[in-house]
Amino acid sequence: MHAWPASEVPALPGKGRDLRIHDTATGELVTLDPGPVARIYVCGITPYDATHMGHAATYNAFDLVQRVWLDTKRQVHYVQNVTDVDDPLLERANRDGKDWVELAEGETALFREDMTALRLLPPKHYIGAVESIPGIVPLVERLRDMGAAYELDGDVYFSVESDPHFGAVSGLDAAAMKLLSAERGGDPERPGKKDPLDPMLWMAAREGEPSWDGASLGRGRPGWHIECVAIALDHLGMGFDVQGGGSDLAFPHHEMGASHAQALTGEFPFAKAYVHAGMVALDGAKMSKSKGNLVFVSKLRRDGVDPAAIRLALLAHHYRADWEWTDSVLEEAVERLGRWRAAVSRPDGPSADALVEEIREALADDLDAPAALAAVDAWAARQDADGGSDEGAPGVVSRAVDALLGVAL
Repeated sequence: MHAWPASEVPALPGKGRDLRIHDTATGELVTLDPGPVARIYVCGITPYDATHMGHAATYNAFDLVQRVWLDTKRQVHYVQNVTDVDDPLLERANRDGKDWVELAEGETALFREDMTALRLLPPKHYIGAVESIPGIVPLVERLRDMGAAYELDGDVYFSVESDPHFGAVSGLDAAAMKLLSAERGGDPERPGKKDPLDPMLWMAAREGEPSWDGASLGRGRPGWHIECVAIALDHLGMGFDVQGGGSDLAFPHHEMGASHAQALTGEFPFAKAYVHAGMVALDGAKMSKSKGNLVFVSKLRRDGVDPAAIRLALLAHHYRADWEWTDSVLEEAVERLGRWRAAVSRPDGPSADALVEEIREALADDLDAPAALAAVDAWAARQDADGGSDEGAPGVVSRAVDALLGVAL
């Protein structure tokens, strides 16, 4: 599977700051110190509907992580998956009378278009669940053979008790885990499981559903969590720098994935930091495909909204905050974009040196994009009030906003 094209990231004078970011596992801000190559895995979409603002906000957050790292003169090894076979996808295809493969391919293509329009930097490896099955099967077999997994009516389950670090990502107690498991794709009430929280690794073939050769596992398809583990271990290895996604992935997805990998390798941790973006609401409820309360990036683009304004609307909220999409959020972003473009279109202006450092400092401090936007607002206001004599300043501001915030002026 191929990703989307990369937009050029302008080079800036000087060097950025090391990133300090909130780690869900510790509940604290941690300073990340990757080597020359920073490694990040961000969980991708299940492609049964178009990219909504919740998706866009999450991927925008981890685009900022990449940009901060690039500004420190590091390379970035970014991996993202596509869950191109899963129950919600099959259910949507059946509901709409579509072929599930065509539905997945079409929505993945639209996702790529949205990411390109928003100028989000693409992953180095963009991997589908289906193409990962040959690598998933041996991992499930190994977990079973080492006693960390067991069969139940042909399905294979992971035993959470096999990982002594289980629970370290989310920090939740068993009761909260059981509740969320039921809400987020688990089956804690299934009879015969050793522990209600045990997640499925391999689902035996069901009539009318796609299945693949699972060697000694029999025909079937992979569970959700093992998919990301197989891809991450293959392309990044253990102990990569950041595992990212929306806050609803902390449990069960990231918790279970970490335990799968730690049981497989005997190493800890799976990722050095677990970083989660907040949820975006509409009309008082979290945007979700199941609720249908969605604002789509592609619909806004078709309506003529500049993607740079969409991106500014996302950047106006701290990545960890839960917030609500409203018409005024977009209107404010459109107005801000106009002010910024007017400011950088002039032949000269106030010096931009301090502004570049302010943006760097804000982003290095837990991706404080709202503070970075406020700094650019202040520079543009000074431009309006007194102008300036630095002929290169507008160009520097334009390049900095592009390189660090991903907004083309």
